[in-house]
Amino acid sequence: MVFYKIPVMKKALKIMIWIIALVILLFGSFILYITLVDYQPKKVEKIFVSDEKISHSPIHQDTFDIISWNIGYAGLGAEMDFFYDGGKKVRPSKELGRKYLDGIKHFMKNQNPDFWILQEIDVKAKRSHKMNEVAEIEKLLPDYHQAFAINYKVPFVPVPVYEPMGQVKGGVLNLSKFTPAEVVRFAYPLIASWPDRLFLLDRCFVLSRFQLASGNDLVILNTHNSAYVYDSVLRNKELQIIKNKMIDEFSKGNYVIAGGDWNANPPNFKSTNNFNGHLFETSQVKMNPELMPEEWHWTFDTAAPTNRNNDKAFVKGENGTMVLDYFIVSPNIEILKVETIDLNFENSDHNPVQLKFKLNF
Repeated sequence: MVFYKIPVMKKALKIMIWIIALVILLFGSFILYITLVDYQPKKVEKIFVSDEKISHSPIHQDTFDIISWNIGYAGLGAEMDFFYDGGKKVRPSKELGRKYLDGIKHFMKNQNPDFWILQEIDVKAKRSHKMNEVAEIEKLLPDYHQAFAINYKVPFVPVPVYEPMGQVKGGVLNLSKFTPAEVVRFAYPLIASWPDRLFLLDRCFVLSRFQLASGNDLVILNTHNSAYVYDSVLRNKELQIIKNKMIDEFSKGNYVIAGGDWNANPPNFKSTNNFNGHLFETSQVKMNPELMPEEWHWTFDTAAPTNRNNDKAFVKGENGTMVLDYFIVSPNIEILKVETIDLNFENSDHNPVQLKFKLNF
């Protein structure tokens, strides 16, 4: 009996070895494919340049407003949790995703700022059921100039194993009532090692430049900084790039506003007004107050949150909430009002933030 079992065991062992070899081969082929097609943007890439043959009138007004909003790719509304944040879900149902995007569009249609800067907006992604959110927003607001920059482009994200995220193509979108002189994408450094970086965002900020009648420029930067990175050295590599650009533009006499999702509390943040009934939690990452020169303005609303924890579906007063979305403004700009528009995270895990400002000529 013993001798009879040995050939059977050998055959089973061979089959197991072949299966393991096949799995390794498939995995290696997958990693090789993802490496070969990896999106590798340039450090500086012009997205739009105004046609010099067409005369553009410089902007004469001195007072503007801007809204920044991370729309969470219309996939992280109130009913959702998210696996990266301690939840279990990966994406909403197609019907719920449609509801979120329609809610986002309804809100935007009823606002009228001079500028929008949006983060986490998809062109084609499984997580948002391949809805072209950029095209829908552009169609919704035809009177705005639009400039889109990719910051997430992966053919297939294999996590979580039980329900992979799949294809992702998304980024940030700048919208303006004025035609910019140029729109430029500035890459942040990759702060993850291979092969992790193949499946993560290629983060960036996008600069829109507008010519003023004064002869100077209004420069607006839309940023989406790294999440899930708590190493201050790595985060500072990102922040130094946008800081240097802001200071350089200001040194030329230009007016500079940087806004977006910084994925960190602003310096020395303390909530007020009972945080509009929300549960306040500080983020694991906080901005260094010495990042910018003292005369620059950190501009945020302390009375309501801009972001919620996604470890479970949203219940006001139960989910931890914080402020991650705000503006940094150059000294030659007067802040008239900054307000978080509290939408109770109905259609995104972020609330929009509106800034009204005046240029000091």
